[in-house]
Amino acid sequence: MSAYRIVTEATSDLPQSLVEELGVVVIPMECRMEDKVYITEPTGKDLDPAFFYGQMRAGATASTSQINAFSFVSCFTEQFEAGLDVIYFALSSALTSRVAANLAMEELQPKYPGRRFIMMDTLCASLGLGLFVYAAARKQREGMEMDALAAWAEENRLRVCHWFTVEDLKYLVKSGRLSSVSGFVGTALNIKPVLNVDNGGRLAPLEKVQGRRRSLKTLVEHMEAGFIPEENDVVFIGHADCAEDADYVRQLAEERLGVKKFVINYIGPVIGAHSGPGTVALFHFAAHR
Repeated sequence: MSAYRIVTEATSDLPQSLVEELGVVVIPMECRMEDKVYITEPTGKDLDPAFFYGQMRAGATASTSQINAFSFVSCFTEQFEAGLDVIYFALSSALTSRVAANLAMEELQPKYPGRRFIMMDTLCASLGLGLFVYAAARKQREGMEMDALAAWAEENRLRVCHWFTVEDLKYLVKSGRLSSVSGFVGTALNIKPVLNVDNGGRLAPLEKVQGRRRSLKTLVEHMEAGFIPEENDVVFIGHADCAEDADYVRQLAEERLGVKKFVINYIGPVIGAHSGPGTVALFHFAAHR
């Protein structure tokens, strides 16, 4: 059995402690705020998420860049030089391009003919991608070979559920990540949207509810409808600088479904630049999305 490395990207929003525990590699990404470019990665050393969202709330404009071919070449070369094959768990193709990764491999394959590379379009985002990588890394530790892991990922990627609510849809609309919200945005006071990631890996509005607490409860209600206890020994929760709301969701999931283990982390700047401060997201496995 050839050795291989699981590689993902900063959009997985995995905490550094879990990255180290799993032994996966996370490719950093760039985020521009006003006139300064920051590097975003799990440690948050260059761009602290709390600072980032504070600046957004104060009116700062943030934008992101896709991973360039040089970054892919650098990361994949390091793995190949170590004698490792690579399976790359990528952000949903509905949200970004994979051209740079393909260009990198076209350059590297003649130099490393003995090494193998698989790119998996996860159709996941944020800690949904993180949860999928977490599950894949556990399979790897159990001894699953790379081809078998790729087959497992292909079969199970649409079982990773993403339920989330945002404070304001303007960030998603402005970034082009939500193309159609006609008739969805309510005019009544304190109407909050609830969204998911659909089978095409796209952000999709589900419903609108009255009030922030109601929107948070709705996330858990959606989770409850398709929850499989034996496949969810851990549940992931992401937040955009609203830790108390994330903890409220945790409490509801624990009370209603008996979940005992959670990974709660910031939604990183790359995703947060598009979803905005105040976003809360809940991720778990189910029979289907």
